[in-house]
Order: sequence, then C-alpha cells, then structure tokens
Amino acid sequence: MDIERTLAELTLPEKAALVSGKNNWYTAAVDRLDLPALMMTDGPSGLRKQTNSGTTNINDAIQAITYPAAALSASTWNESLMHQLGEHLGIEARAEQVSLLLGPGVNMKRSPLGGRNFEYLAEDPLVAGKLGSAYVQGVQSQHVGVAVKHFAANNRENQLTASSDMSERTLRELYLRTFEIIVKSAYPATIMTSYNKINGVLNSQNERLLRRILRDEWGFHGAVMSDWGAVANTVQALKAGLDLEMPGKGQASVNDIIRAVHTGELDEGTLNKAVRHLLHVVDDWLPADHAQPYDHAAHHQFARKLADDGIILLKNHEDELPLDPQTTGKVVVIGELAENPRFQGSGSSHVNPTKLVSPLDALAGSGLKADYYPGYRLDQSETNGDLAEAALTAAKTADHVIIFAGYPKAAESEGFDKASLMLPENQSDLIGSLAKANVHTTVVLQNGSAVEMPWIHSVAAVVETYLAGEAVGEATWDIITGTVNPSGHLTETFPRRLTDTPMAPTFGQDPHHEYYTEGIFMGYRYYDTHEMHVLFPFGHGLSYTTFEYTNLKLTQNERGATVTFDVTNTGARSGQAVPQLYIANHASHVPMPTKELRAFTKVAIAPGETETVTLALDRRDFSWWCEPKARWQADSGDYEVMIGESSRDIRLQVKLTMDFKNSPAPITTETYMAAIVKNPQLRDLFKQVVLAPEYAGPENFLATTDDQGSLQIFQDRMFMNMPLRAVVALGGPQALITDFITRANTLLRQ
Repeated sequence: MDIERTLAELTLPEKAALVSGKNNWYTAAVDRLDLPALMMTDGPSGLRKQTNSGTTNINDAIQAITYPAAALSASTWNESLMHQLGEHLGIEARAEQVSLLLGPGVNMKRSPLGGRNFEYLAEDPLVAGKLGSAYVQGVQSQHVGVAVKHFAANNRENQLTASSDMSERTLRELYLRTFEIIVKSAYPATIMTSYNKINGVLNSQNERLLRRILRDEWGFHGAVMSDWGAVANTVQALKAGLDLEMPGKGQASVNDIIRAVHTGELDEGTLNKAVRHLLHVVDDWLPADHAQPYDHAAHHQFARKLADDGIILLKNHEDELPLDPQTTGKVVVIGELAENPRFQGSGSSHVNPTKLVSPLDALAGSGLKADYYPGYRLDQSETNGDLAEAALTAAKTADHVIIFAGYPKAAESEGFDKASLMLPENQSDLIGSLAKANVHTTVVLQNGSAVEMPWIHSVAAVVETYLAGEAVGEATWDIITGTVNPSGHLTETFPRRLTDTPMAPTFGQDPHHEYYTEGIFMGYRYYDTHEMHVLFPFGHGLSYTTFEYTNLKLTQNERGATVTFDVTNTGARSGQAVPQLYIANHASHVPMPTKELRAFTKVAIAPGETETVTLALDRRDFSWWCEPKARWQADSGDYEVMIGESSRDIRLQVKLTMDFKNSPAPITTETYMAAIVKNPQLRDLFKQVVLAPEYAGPENFLATTDDQGSLQIFQDRMFMNMPLRAVVALGGPQALITDFITRANTLLRQ
C-alpha cells in the first residue's frame, strides 16, 4: 500500500470512521479504495474469536486451544517457551483470519487481591518485560499483530476509571518499565490504553503518556488503541495521541471528529497522524487470502508441555512427591475441582476449549490406583457433612491423599477484585481435617493468584497449578508422578496474610483514587526490605533434584558487567534450574530496596553435569529514576551481585565497585557540606576560598580549631548536614560562598 497516497485520497468522514472501531471486533473498511477492515480478538491464553461480530458473549466464540493463563505460563521463567506460545497463538489466529491478538496483559501484580492477576505475568517488571517480549515476538513471527495491554498502571478492577496516584519514580521504575522493555525489544503492532487515570489524567487522553513517553522517548511506531469503552472524549483522545477508539460510538464518534476539524478544535494534521498509524497496521498485518489449518492435537500437546514447565512445587516435606505408580499404594483423590477443574480465567480471556482433560479424566493414564471423593461442592462455601465425612473416612486408610482446592469461578474474575485470599471455608476446613487424618496429604491448587494457607504446616506437599489450560489433568499428573520434574518458580510473592501486604489498608477503598503509598516498595521489594516472613518468596520453586552454584566471576567496565557462574545438578534426575541475578545498590543516596532482580535464565542440566551461565548487566541495570533530573541515573560506588533460586535463597554473592563517570551535579546553595568534604578538590577549594587567612581567626566560627590546630568543622557531623545556604544564614560570608560556588563549578567542568 502507498500509505501517503491512500491518506491523500481519504475524505474527512472516511478518516473519522477509520479512527473509530466499526464494531466490537473490526476496524472500518473503505471499499472505494479497497481498504479492508482488520479483525481482532481477545487471546492472551487462546483465541476468543466471536462468531457474531456484534457481541462479546463468550458462548458465541469458536472452539480453540486453551493454553495456561499468564500466571502459570510466566512461572516457566522460560523465554523460549513463551516465544513458542506466541508462535502457536499466531498460527491459530492466522488460520482464523485474525489480524490483531489482544494481548499480552503485562500489568504488575501489585496486590494479590487484583481480580485480573491470573492474566498478568509478574510483580516484577523485568520478568514481565522479557517474557512479554518473547510472547510478542512469537505471535508477530506468524504475521499476526498484538495489542500489549493495559497501558498503564492498571492494577485494580473495582472502579476501573480511578486515578492511580504515585510518584514519577514509582511510575517509571515499576509500572512503565515492562511496556518500555517490550516496545524497545519486540516492536508490538499496537498498544492498548487502560481505563484508569494516572495522577488525575485519563490514560486514553494522556498526551504525556501517549506522545512524550511512548513515542518520543521510547520510539514506538505502531498504533495506540483504547480498551473497550475507555474513551471519555473522542477529540481530546485523538489530540493526546490515541489512534483508534474501540469499539467506537458509531456515527456519534465520526460526527464529533468532523465537527472538531471544522471548528478548529482538532487539527486535521493530528487526525492524519492517527490515520497514518492505522494504515500502517492494516498494511503490515493484513491476513493471507486463504486460512491455513493447524494440527489441533499437536497444539494441545504444547499446552500440556507449557503447563508442565510452569507448575510449581511449593512444598515437598520429606520428599512426599513424586508418587511412583509402581510402588505407591492406595491413593485417595478428593475435591470437586478434580472433576470440574478451574483451568482458565473468567472474562475477556475465556476460551471455549477444544479438548478439556480434567485431572479425573487423566487419572487412569497416570498409572496410580486411586478412588475419588468430591469432598465439597464448588457452588457452596459451607461444609457438606456427608461429602466431607466420606472423604475423611477414605483418607484414614489411604497411603496418600491428594486434595484439589482453589477459588471457584465466581470468586475470581475480570471486572472485580477479591476481598480475601482465603479459600472457601468448606475447602480450607476439609484440608485441615484431612491433614490430621493422614500425614501424607498433598494439596493441588487451582487459582489465579496468591492464597493464604493456614494449614501449610500440616500438609506434606503443595503443588501450584494456577489455571493450567485445557491439558490441566495431564500436566497435573505429569508433575505428581514425576514423569516431569517440576521447574516452575513463582513470579509473585505469596504473603502469609492479606494484612501483610503494604497496600492492605487502602487497596480499592477510594472509588476515585488508588494511592500507591508503598512507592517502589512493592512485592518482594517490600517484603525483603522489611525482612518480613512470607509464605513463599518471589522466585521460589522446588525440584525433584538439587542444584549447586559455584565459581562466581565478574568482568566489569564503565558500561556494566558480565557475570559468570557454574550450576551443577547434584541429584539423580535431570532438571531445570532458574538462576536469578539480583543487585543490591549501596551507592545511591536515595531509598532503595534490599535487592532487585536484574537478570535471569532457565537451564536444563543432566544429573552430575555442570552448566556455565553467563548473564550481562548494563548501565540501566544499575540505574534509578532521578525525578529532579527527569532521567535514569547510575551512580558510581558499591554494589552487590547476588545469584539465587529465589529472592530469599541466595547461593552466591560478590561486591563490586562501579565507576560510571557521571557528570557531577553542579554546586548550588542547596549542596550539603558533606558532598563538598567528600571531594578532595572541593574540600581544598573551600578551605582556600571560604576559610581564607583573613577569616581564619577566632572571630570566624567556621574556622574553629582543635588542640592540634585541625579545622574542627570537618569533624562536626551537624555541620556536614548543612547546605551552603545554612552556612550563610549562620554568619558565613555570602560573597565568599558565592565565589566558592562559581569556582567549584568551573573546577567540576574541567
């Protein structure tokens, strides 16, 4: 397509129609110019292509492979698998003539109460950014575009349009960082704005967010679309940098745009920018004329493989698991979720599965000899005495008990936030009773986010499957029987109690504002810095083998460092380790978390084998957002590099001193004496200029001396905590201070 020629031939009404969605799932077409409409569909974890373009009813969607929800797929910590997930989704979208896949969702898991946490990747922006980038690259490798969502700081479902109020540093370091990584490394076709405001400005019409940051700073060249119904003012949104209103308000949106151009409220050049961005999307992501079929059975097997790689072994007391079908005795399986599993999230990510295999369906194929008892009802929270008693009676004579537990569908969904982290009362009580009846009790969880576990010390093992997709049954038994060695690791912290979370008193309370009072201390950054006990830390995950970390080496330069170390499989099974590199910043004089994740990888290692891992760090990995300078700042000084298998399981660590050769901050009346004394050149200059001989007598309070004649002021801690203006206020000569500032800045520029 000749973009500029097409743009020149479009009429004003046609331009206005193009930037307003035709309906729920299509952009507008311009038949006279052979400009086609593009189809889009929900799809973070599988296609939700609607059979009726005017509806969003999930029951009208085609059947499609239902992959694990993002909460589980992210737990793989496996960029290669995330790329493959994207490829599989891209192939399926292409087969259905879909041009834009609405995903991935990459917002931070700020609070475990977030109703949509199952659809998001992590509480850490690096994990979400790297895994999200791999997903985007995989989808787009199949000539299908994506819409990365929800931009930005969209961390609660209740009162979606509330303002997310936070400092600029918090916004940059946590809530924009993931989007920045994906934009700069994966080049997504589109970005979807969220419903909320940031510091009082609606995101769909936030010019600073959409133009100055997304396009000018990060270099984004795709189109910006709104979430469905997120636009309050069509014209103001276009002026701010939005390109496509979805699903649009029909002719009303078109009329608003035409009127605004005619009255001068909207410059037609601004409209042309939006149209140009959309024309590029149409040209780049138009599907092939003929759909290509794909192998549904093979894609189902990949869904199983992805779940296998992500399922997390949270607890395994005295090697309770795996259960070898050849030697394990009588097993009792309990819980309605084994029969009717919770395998996907509710809302826009809901998929009609092609082949749902429940844990009960897959039990026969596992080789285990087991009886099944429902134990509880999913549609009830009260204990059903008959069901619970039957389960307990069976458990007392079993060699192993496996209970499936989790949140019912009605308790966790897009559209509302949770009020509790507790499982339903009937499930929680039953787990406690089973653990008393049989010490060999394993809990298998099906849930979208963190769970409180008052029974944790009573059970032998806990397996976290999150929402594992249509192969949930097969993957669950793969892990329990040891057919697959678990290698999933948490991308969120499981707190002991909801009240332990930093935002517990305020989350979702104000209908108009969400106050991010914890700042940068969110997730593990909060718990680790405050040395709080947690249920399971960020990055945690057990294996049926063991790994030893040795031989840490650093090579550094002015731009960063390269870190190498060895990982040895010291057990009897092949397994996958997830080395995590954290940095502790001791150089910057601003509040800092105890440690922050700065690199990770996943590596498969055979028994007795050793793999050398190399991870690279650049200047940005040592940086923080400096609000006064409005830029990223890396400070010279001391840092610590830590290698671990979770944020709390550090295996290796080493200190290093970095010299980033920053331009020094200018000296002003606000500069503290401590900063002057720390620099030998400035200290000598201060003595020469301010403590000149004519002012060195007893009458000058600045020049008091001790018994040895040393200048006492340089040993006075109170004096060190004074800015230069305070020195003047206390009697220091203004002219000499001014002269010192001038000379000091000249010296620093040399």
